[in-house]
Amino acid sequence: MLPVLVSIAPIFILIVLGYLLRRNGIPNVEFWNMNDKLVYWVLMPALLFHKTSTIELSAELVGSYSVVIIGGMATALVFGLGTAKAVGLPGGSAGSVMQGAARHNAFIALSIAGSLFGAEGLSLGALAMALLIPVTNLSVVPLMVVLNKRDSERNVLAMVLRDLARNPLIVSVLAGVSFNVLGAGEVPVLHDTTQLLGNAALPIVLMCVGANLRLRAMQAAALPLVLSICGKFLVFPLVTVLLAQLWGLSELETMVALLFAASPTASASYTLARQMGGDAPLMAAITTIQTGLAFLTLPLSLLLVEQLF
Repeated sequence: MLPVLVSIAPIFILIVLGYLLRRNGIPNVEFWNMNDKLVYWVLMPALLFHKTSTIELSAELVGSYSVVIIGGMATALVFGLGTAKAVGLPGGSAGSVMQGAARHNAFIALSIAGSLFGAEGLSLGALAMALLIPVTNLSVVPLMVVLNKRDSERNVLAMVLRDLARNPLIVSVLAGVSFNVLGAGEVPVLHDTTQLLGNAALPIVLMCVGANLRLRAMQAAALPLVLSICGKFLVFPLVTVLLAQLWGLSELETMVALLFAASPTASASYTLARQMGGDAPLMAAITTIQTGLAFLTLPLSLLLVEQLF
């Protein structure tokens, strides 16, 4: 476990650094807001395009990964929503528990995949992101609308599809996969540029993750926190590993899938809860606490799965 902790420690140090810099106004709040946009519109799309256009894709790998990743996410989604409603939580709180159980911080998972498993880990991580991003949006956003009784949003599906169509992460993945399928190979200048931009993406995005943490919002009811943690760190990883074993994924493929299953919930969950009229303070607490716990739960999960091989 110690080598894994040592490998991922720099990742969490960058998250803490981002939090400390923003907390102390260095350089200013506007800088971090612009950094978020830079990552979302330029750096991460460049990284995803480069990886998905150069990874060795096969129908068998994509099919197996789809079942494993989406199956784990769907089970965690049902667990989070089902248990929240079973204990009588209101819609806003139930939505936060659901997001806490089923969403993933792809940036943390991708960074650890690259740190532990190199270029191949990054490529598999990009594939996992390509599968999870549209499924997450098509499931979580409509459910949030229903839970928070947003009657004004009459055509939820059209709204979600519109957002997906202009999502730069999805557009970059589609472009990368198209290059891959067409066998275009690495295009001079284009791939050199996207590789340089992609190399800058992960350290900057990790500091942005830390800058978006809200430690002052950590006061929240214990039960919703426990439910979200169980869904995120137990149900999602366990189902993912079981499906990976059933579908015969290799050790590396299983480990990368596990990183996405066991990563803390996405920072964007707070923004969605606030925009949809959900319980934003609870979502902020879930996001912050899960991110802190992940420093211990992620290496422990990897260690336990390693014993299977």
